[in-house]
Amino acid sequence: MDFLKKLKILPRWIIATLDSVILYQAAFFGFLVRFNFELDAIEENSAFTGSLVFMLGGVLVMLNTKSYEGIVRHTGFRDGSIIFKTIILNFLLFTVINLFSESFLSKRFLIPTSVLIIASLTSLFLLIFYRLLVKELFVYVKNSVAAKDLKNGIIFGAGEAGIIAQDVIKRDSKSYFETYAFFDDDPKKEGKIIDGKKIYKGLKELENFVLNHGVTELIIAVRDISVQRKREIIDECLRLKVHVSIIPPINQWINGGLQAGAIREVKIEDLLGREQISLENPKVEEDIKGKVVLVTGAAGSIGSELCRQIIHYHPALLVMLDQAESPLYDVEQELNELEPATQRKIVLADIRNKRKMKTLFKEVKPQVVFHAAAYKHVPMMENYPEESIKTNILGTKVLADLSVLTNVEKFVLVSTDKAVNPTNVMGATKRAAEMYVQSLNEFLEKHHRKFHTKFITTRFGNVLGSNGSVIPLFKKQILKGGPVTVTHPEITRYFMTIPEACQLVLEAGIMGNGGEIYVFDMGQPVKILDLAKKMIQLSGKKFEEDIKIVYSGLRGGEKLFEELLNDSETVKITHHPKIKIAQVAPNDYYRLEGQIDLFFELIEKSSENEIVAHLKTLVPEFISNASRFEVLDRMN
Repeated sequence: MDFLKKLKILPRWIIATLDSVILYQAAFFGFLVRFNFELDAIEENSAFTGSLVFMLGGVLVMLNTKSYEGIVRHTGFRDGSIIFKTIILNFLLFTVINLFSESFLSKRFLIPTSVLIIASLTSLFLLIFYRLLVKELFVYVKNSVAAKDLKNGIIFGAGEAGIIAQDVIKRDSKSYFETYAFFDDDPKKEGKIIDGKKIYKGLKELENFVLNHGVTELIIAVRDISVQRKREIIDECLRLKVHVSIIPPINQWINGGLQAGAIREVKIEDLLGREQISLENPKVEEDIKGKVVLVTGAAGSIGSELCRQIIHYHPALLVMLDQAESPLYDVEQELNELEPATQRKIVLADIRNKRKMKTLFKEVKPQVVFHAAAYKHVPMMENYPEESIKTNILGTKVLADLSVLTNVEKFVLVSTDKAVNPTNVMGATKRAAEMYVQSLNEFLEKHHRKFHTKFITTRFGNVLGSNGSVIPLFKKQILKGGPVTVTHPEITRYFMTIPEACQLVLEAGIMGNGGEIYVFDMGQPVKILDLAKKMIQLSGKKFEEDIKIVYSGLRGGEKLFEELLNDSETVKITHHPKIKIAQVAPNDYYRLEGQIDLFFELIEKSSENEIVAHLKTLVPEFISNASRFEVLDRMN
């Protein structure tokens, strides 16, 4: 037993030797059966020699089929098919040898056909049987060694994915998961058996298994499970303090097969909101292929993902602009591996530097601009409103004006839901940027009918995993043992994934005819307190016992509830049910340009209050909340 504990894989020479012995024994057994165990008849028909020749022929075939190279404790259907192929080839080989022997040598078959059939069937059975026996022996030894550490678990999903997951778990020597039962939503499977384990319908028996059978683990193994159902399962597991894992989508399986290491922990993203929105529009490639594309903020969460997606559409040149040196270098190295053939230009510069931007536009002549560069941290921008204005408003104006002067085809502005009824400087500056590019688009439509740059805006909520977002913050706080800080017990936010956000930006660039603000249907908002509690539970900790939640109070300019539209905005539908166009009141270009240009003078000569007061004039719906600038609203 100690030998088996230490042995991980049977050496090939042992498997080849065992296979050879089985071939010899199967052939000799065939002679015994054929001649009714009569020793004289067996000796007269050269049973020993015939068995030896059968074995040698089998070895030659094995060298060709490599049937001895499989890992025995991982024996599966493919291994069985190779063994079957080996036996068939061996049978055909000796059929030919028999015909040759009868015609040219001894006038009789070297191995009688009946013996050949019996030997082939027997060897096929034994070769597969002993492999399965060894496979089960390894499982038994693994379980006996770790019996005290085994965890009773449930596999949710009794279909193909669930069966594969069960097989992977059994084969994994490092797994301590012992499947107690299968659960499935299909009523037709209820009561049936998989690998000796009964199938139960739905989740109705989970609490019973937890209380009475010590079940502590559950693996979700369903090929196509809705986000809603996945969330229901995870919520029930969290309620019962059951650790839950999930298998990845099939397209992420390595070489088409599920690996034990691929069964992953549930992420908080699995619990958020809605079905993933997919926008696979072939026109995106048509619009980008062969063109010069400029991405600002290319080192950020959105900008870098935009670059990853754009590069697959084979632009003539991808220009990546950012002022963050190290992150920009990291993105460049990543794209070198992803698509080394695509031409790229890395630009380390500040979008507020009009001279440098003018030189860049003149040099590369971009045809499409995706403007993702912005200051976005609400409390930081509340403390430094000048910087927010200089980047988010004046920087956007620099790029927009140069786009018109250099005949850029499309300019896509990445905005935020914080621009709707803004309560902070950051949101107000993003709304001002929206207003400027829209008014510029309207002005160009009126005065340049033949050709003009089309300005398009995309507006969405919080992006999962983006720099500075709440989820990475909570993860850090949980790793440190808490406490987890939530600003307010009632605060809610909309969430979407980075790939979704970037698909929206690209889709908007294709759909847009100029002047639109595209808005995603982001489902229901998520309560941040609930998010924090679930993240604590998913980490294996207990809320309040292990990690506490403390309320820090709303930060400067922070809202309780985010909005995607303001009271005066309506929406119209598009070709995609999840994408809407916000219809907003037009703004006069000359008035806006004059008000924005006034910031240059104010930033040089005026106080922060005077600068923010002018921003409130520019964006009338900007009402500060939990901010030092609330005094300005009371003065109006």
